Amino acid sequence: MAAAAEQRRLAAVVESWLGRAVLVVGDALLDEWRFAESDRLCREAPAPVLTLRRRISAAGGAANTAVNIAALGGRAALVAPVGADVAGDELHDCLDRAGVWDRTVNQPVRATPVKRRMLAGNQILLREDSGAPDDALDDDGIAGLLTALDSATEELRAAADGTAPTLVVCDYALGALPTPVRAWLVANRERYATVALDAHDLADWRGLAPTVVTPSFAEAARLLARTIARPAANALHLDHPDGDPSDGPSELTVGVSPGDGSSARLGPTGEPGPAEDRVAMTGDGLSVTGTGVTVNATAGAGVDRAKLAESRLAELRAHTGADVVAVTLDTDGAVVGGPDGERRRSHSTPVPASHAVGAGDAYLAAMTLALAADAPLPTAAQLAQLAATVTVSDTGTCVCRRKDLLAALDSPADAAGQPTLVAADGLAAIVTEHRRAGRSVVFTNGCFDVLHRGHVRYLEQARALGDLLVVAVNSDGSVRRLKGTDRPVNPVEDRVALLAALTCVDHVVVFEEDSPARLIETVRPDVYVKGGDYPPEMVPEAPLVRRLGGQVRTLGYVPDRSTSAIIDRIRAQGTTSPVAGQA
Repeated sequence: MAAAAEQRRLAAVVESWLGRAVLVVGDALLDEWRFAESDRLCREAPAPVLTLRRRISAAGGAANTAVNIAALGGRAALVAPVGADVAGDELHDCLDRAGVWDRTVNQPVRATPVKRRMLAGNQILLREDSGAPDDALDDDGIAGLLTALDSATEELRAAADGTAPTLVVCDYALGALPTPVRAWLVANRERYATVALDAHDLADWRGLAPTVVTPSFAEAARLLARTIARPAANALHLDHPDGDPSDGPSELTVGVSPGDGSSARLGPTGEPGPAEDRVAMTGDGLSVTGTGVTVNATAGAGVDRAKLAESRLAELRAHTGADVVAVTLDTDGAVVGGPDGERRRSHSTPVPASHAVGAGDAYLAAMTLALAADAPLPTAAQLAQLAATVTVSDTGTCVCRRKDLLAALDSPADAAGQPTLVAADGLAAIVTEHRRAGRSVVFTNGCFDVLHRGHVRYLEQARALGDLLVVAVNSDGSVRRLKGTDRPVNPVEDRVALLAALTCVDHVVVFEEDSPARLIETVRPDVYVKGGDYPPEMVPEAPLVRRLGGQVRTLGYVPDRSTSAIIDRIRAQGTTSPVAGQA
């Protein structure tokens, strides 16, 4: 029943944003996908001969954000410079088919940016980009954009019966938003009710006071790095090659700071910036120092991007002036923070990077529409993650349609149909269903030998930290190894039956090991909860949970309520009870 009510609530938000007027401005481009086959090498070089079988073109960048807004049920208008060329004509066709109000400005001397991808065997072999960002707009082009912005704003206001429209700014450093255009948007901020900003360089937008910003992890790190004056010693450095392109992700690796004799490389962690040689990360895993953001050198598993982002949400809000900051972590989901100071984590369904692009556009579109419809931030974050997740099932440029989002909202009801008591080997599939619905997962474990008031209060508090609660219970053998041969008092069948009867518990699973580590790796909880009056750092499972992107919370017990105390009282009463026949 709770899952069905949640589904209806989320669906009501999707219905409430129908027809919402949204102006999108920024870097529009054309995505082109070419699907080929190859069965031989050419004579001239050891290179495959490709035979083109199919070609698809789609709106990209700001244009894809506008397409997603229209597909989700909003009324989208796009203002962007578009070249007077074949690619520009195709982009206009894409906008028309999607129902976007095409208010783009023709630029005869500037080519439309294009990303052409060649695939064979469902693998991207190469990408060819055209339309350089250094092709600056001339004075006439800037004047045309300002006129289009003013006209489109009033057009959307009239269509919404005088209600202020929403503004989405997509600045991907391709030259569509020069200084005069940025200054106009800042000066006219009061004409828009909700403002969303997605920018490679957030520092360019001081003064806009956006409602929400959606930086990638590296974009957020670069903004923080620029606010610091001096580097610290013994730092880990995020290095990337010189001359990185400004229009999309490339490899960012973490290694040990120069001079310590190490050349370790721990793998890709984000996106670099176009004009920087290094973002430095050092210290206790949370500090910002010198030229960058810092990460603990003793962590041993690379950069915990989620933990780092969560620790810096307040600073990011302060530096951007935004009410809401959503740091996107590509296949690791997102971390979201708002004015209440609460940190929210969502997960995505990982897919091969070559299969889809533009999931962030779907995320931005759904987040913007939800906030514009006055949805609570947890709801907006949940719908945004769900919109991004449902778009990445196929190769191409991601577009989330309203019907797809509503269909995906059926997932919680399906997942709720699963039995409360589940087997360990079936838990992963169940959690995946919840994650696809954008639900956050809380995980706890224990013996729960004699269920009492303290347990119930603890589990209710744990459930309040997320959308569902998974309770892992030690098997009888595991309890004996941990507690002694006289425990458990109640067999595992009785213990799990009582837990499953609690309305705050969604799923119960039994584990045989002494540690729940294997189940934690399966569930990848957003929040891991333990009972006790000690700090989270003392929880043995804390490093594993944080490495997987989760938070660790400890909840104090209800005073004078414990299984051991209850068992001691029962035993004490048994030794002092009257002999049979004298009662």
